[in-house]
Parts: sequence; structure tokens; C-alpha cells
Amino acid sequence: MPLARSLSMTSLNGLPQWEDEDLPVEDLLLFEVSWEVTNKVGGIYTVIQTKAKITADEWGENYFLIGPYFEHNVKTQVEVCEPPNPAIKKAMDTMKSQGCQLSCQFDDKPNIVAHFHEWQAGVGLILSRSQKLPVATIFTTHATLLGRYLCAANIDFYNNLDQFDIDKEAGERQIYHRYCMERASVHCAHVFTTVSQITAIEAEHMLKRNPDVVTPNGLNIKKFSAMHEFQNLHSMYKARIQEFIRGHFYGHLDFSLENTLFFFIAGRYEFSNKGADMFLEALSRLNFLLRVHKSDVTVVVFFIMPAKTNNFNVETLKGQAVRKQLWDTAQSVKEKFGKKLYNALLKGEIPDLSKILDRDDITIMKRAIFSTQRHCLPPVTTHNMIDDGNDPILNTIRRIGLFNNRTDRVKVIVHPEFLSSTSPLLPLDYEEFVRGCHLGVFPSYYEPWGYTPAECTVMGIPSVTTNLSGFGCFMQEHVADPAAYGIYIVDRRFRSPDESCNQLTQFLYGFCQQSRRQRIIQRNRTERLSDLLDWRYLGRVCETINRGIKNSRHTVFSIMLQCKETFLF
Repeated sequence: MPLARSLSMTSLNGLPQWEDEDLPVEDLLLFEVSWEVTNKVGGIYTVIQTKAKITADEWGENYFLIGPYFEHNVKTQVEVCEPPNPAIKKAMDTMKSQGCQLSCQFDDKPNIVAHFHEWQAGVGLILSRSQKLPVATIFTTHATLLGRYLCAANIDFYNNLDQFDIDKEAGERQIYHRYCMERASVHCAHVFTTVSQITAIEAEHMLKRNPDVVTPNGLNIKKFSAMHEFQNLHSMYKARIQEFIRGHFYGHLDFSLENTLFFFIAGRYEFSNKGADMFLEALSRLNFLLRVHKSDVTVVVFFIMPAKTNNFNVETLKGQAVRKQLWDTAQSVKEKFGKKLYNALLKGEIPDLSKILDRDDITIMKRAIFSTQRHCLPPVTTHNMIDDGNDPILNTIRRIGLFNNRTDRVKVIVHPEFLSSTSPLLPLDYEEFVRGCHLGVFPSYYEPWGYTPAECTVMGIPSVTTNLSGFGCFMQEHVADPAAYGIYIVDRRFRSPDESCNQLTQFLYGFCQQSRRQRIIQRNRTERLSDLLDWRYLGRVCETINRGIKNSRHTVFSIMLQCKETFLF
């Protein structure tokens, strides 16, 4: 999506329109530089990895990722190999012989495009420009550094964008050195991009340069594609979550799992930025509405937000052990019952059901029932939190009183670790967990894009987002009635916090009133939006809007027309 050309002193203005044959496409080398190349944390990793798969297909051996070596991820995510390009191999040999100093001496002087993500990678961009290397540079910010800090401080950020003393705010938060690196990277880059219109506005004020182009984040749809199976996958993984619930709420399982909905929020633990504060307040109001209207629906809400812990909660582990013991007991009694029934039928007799269970069976079942007795409420967290007295989520739960009482129609479970299929508590990967839930809720105040609702969408799971997230704004622009397709957009920009919270509560309550068939129909509609979030589609959208070029392979090239002079060495 094109934006007005910025007046940065390093921008290359007045260049002629680029024609396909003018740029030596086959001779280009594209380097993508990011801290998250192998660091599986946050949304930028998802951006890099999903886009890399598509870019590598189209650029082949001319595409390279550069980033720090995170051994715990490299071993499982990356295959070590020798570079096929002789120029790259020579550069790498030079680095090995001289530490980390790269002498970029290419005999054939290839045309190089270097794409840097965020301030951590910006040093390379700044040095490339200061040393006048023959490299065309792109810088992408996925969120401004100072913007994230200001929003986390509960400041009315978007209504005061033009009022902040930028240097003073950065200095007070002791991030001035990082802010200067970010701003220098922005102004040194030939082309500056960001991921959404809302972040473009932010960057104009925080970094003092208008982005040259907005490139919305996409997903590799093939990774999530399940065709007509996504409804079956929902049922399968929902059953796995239900097994966890049976253990977690043992002794208090007086609600029907068939009438239980699973909501979740996930992401970086930024209490107010990610909207966890508003979500908890809305859950308190939802609990009141469900109880007042005597609804038979129960809502179990998961908070998947990594925090500091020292171990699993003993009561949570006990719950899963009790569930497994009950299952083993039931299987044992069922096997004995089946044998007696089988033998009776072979004799042509109808068994006396009052005698088919002997005294030992009754004793075993009584012991099993006794083991489910509980003298405390089901825990609201699955782990022992470090400094839980100052944890914002737990403190809010204490304030609103959502303690998983029997009378509560909204139950809360805080899972302060990333999900894993090897977990002894909830053995599901994140993708499997999302597919098993009914609704993802992400009422973020600061969300430059928002991969979590996008991932929900491509898996056919409805979600809640806001008009302060890049994803929410994108959906408002491209979908006529987002709510009909399972995309609920909370207005956090033009309404007061209380009004926004009421709107969120109504979204949640309305979702609880849907029948099972209505939810199935809505999931079908949600999944239909998948192609809208495909990298290939988004590339063509940007291409068509920016230069009228229809070939998605030329997405980066159309951006590089603004750096054309860099190649003329």
C-alpha cells in the first residue's frame, strides 16, 4: 500500500519508473537480516520464516538469511550446509579468518539488496551506508521501540502522538541509545517500510520519517491448510483439551463439557499492550451476564503468556494424575464387565445387571470416587509463578474474584509457558491448541500487526481484535462485514476504555449464545478468509497498488526501484 514519499535526507527522490528489463534480476543477491532468524520468540520469527519459504522458492540460491546463532533452535530448525554461491563462500571464509569482520570483495561485483528488520539488525545497515558499500538497503520496523514503551505505561498514546518530546521520553526510559540506533537505521535506509497503516502513522511521529510503503504481514497458508479437514481437527483437539479440563477441575466438574466453550489469549506478556487488562474486565462482566441469565454455557479461558516460573503447580499435576487413575479404573471395571457380559450372552442368558459387578468392583469405584474429593478450588494457574504477588494478571483475577468457584460460569486458567506436545499437563503444540479452541481474544491496545488473530483465521477459528492492531485495520478495509466472518473488531481508538470493554463483553456474550451449528457455519466462513492473508496474495496487492506489476516475484524489485542508483557502480 503506497504512502506519500518521505523527505528523509537519505531518500532517493525523482527516480524514473522502473521497467522489468532495467534491473538485472538474475544477478541480484538478497540478504534478509534479523535477530529472529533462528530465535523462535514473537511474531517477527513467524514473519521471517513464513516469508523465507516463499522467497527462497522464487529467488533460489540468491536468497540468504542472516541472524545470530541460537543453538537450541538451530539444531531443530536449520540444516547446516555449505553456501553454493562462490562469492558468498568467499565472504564467509573471510569472516572465519578475521572473526566477524566481513571484507565484501566480490570479483564479479554482484548487485546486492539487504533487508534489515528492527533496530537490533540496524547496525549493519548504518555501517553499510557510512562505508558507502554498493548495497541497496531496506529497513522494516514491526513496532517502534518507544511506542511499545509508551503504550505499556498506560499513556493515551494515539491521541497524543504529536505531543511527545521524543528524546526526553526515550531518555527517561533508559532506551535512548537503542532509540538512536532505530532512528538512524530508518533515516539511513534507501527504503523504509512498516507492516500496517497504524504503525506508519506511529513511525511518522516517533521516528520522524514516513514509511515509503506498507507491506502487511502474511502467512504461509500451505502450512496451515487442512482443506475440509479443519472442522474434524477442531473436534479432535477440542477433545484433547477437554481431557485436560477433566483433570484440572476434578472434584468440581459439575458443568457439562458439551456446553463448554474454550477462549484463549496468547502472546508476549505485555499486560496492557496485549489487552489482557481489558479482557479480564470483560470476563468479569461476561460471568455476571451468564449467571444472571442462568445460561447453561460455561466458558474456560486460557492465558498463554510466558512468565517467570519455577515449576508446575502441584495441585495441577495432581489433577492430571487423578484423571488418569480414574480412567485406568474405569477401563479395568469395563474389561471385567465386558467379559461377564460376553460369557452370559454365549450361554443365551440376559445377565443380571445387579450381580454383574461384584463387591471388589464396587469397592474399587468407591475408592476412585473418594480420590476425586477436593477441599480447595481448582487453581487459576498451572505453574508456580515467581513473585506472584506482583503479577498483573493474578492480581486482576484476585480483584475481580474469578477463582473458579462452582457458581462461576467463567473459569480461568493461566498457563505461563509456551505450549508443547511433550508437556505433562497439556500435551499440545500451539497450532493444535488453537484448532481445539472456539475463540481467540486479542483486544490489544498496541499491536502493529497481530499474528495471533491471523493464525486463528487461517485455521478457521473466530477471533477478537481491535482497530488499533494492523490486522484489525486490514480486515476492516478488505472485508465488508468482518463479524459475519468471525472477525470481531473492538473499537479502542474512538471509544472510552469502559465503552470498549462493554463492546468486547457483548461480543463474547453474543458468541456464547450461538448454537453449535451456528459456530460451525461461522468457522467455515472464517476459514474462507485464509487466502486474503497469504504472502503471495499480499505481495500481489502491494505490487498492483504500488507499481501496477502483476508478477508477485517482483514485490521486492518494485520497492528497489527507489534505490536503483545503488546498483550503478
